[in-house]
Amino acid sequence: MTDKRATDQEFLEFAVKALVDNPEDVKVERKIDEMGVLITLDVNPADMGMVIGREGQTAKALRTILRVIGARNNARVNLKINEPEGSTRGERTPRAEAAPVEAPKKSIDDVLGDMNI
Repeated sequence: MTDKRATDQEFLEFAVKALVDNPEDVKVERKIDEMGVLITLDVNPADMGMVIGREGQTAKALRTILRVIGARNNARVNLKINEPEGSTRGERTPRAEAAPVEAPKKSIDDVLGDMNI
């Protein structure tokens, strides 16, 4: 890591390879233009869920860390995650929400009696 400008790319490659089941399929490209640095990420279709995370939290965290690295190097860094060719998105089905569990209602006398006051 002697070249400071490549640390963002090296970090992303290291982090994503640690997350996925197929690290050999991880490809990271870095391009510089007038808008800043654009890093594109390609992964195996089976690993997309691991990279995106629940509700996009993993991808959001990766983008945040890349922005911090970019700020330290006076660069604007953006991450683009390419959807793999042939990937299919499953149909979203709403989760069955658990019924809220209601605590049994007690009077103040019952609560004080439980406390042995």
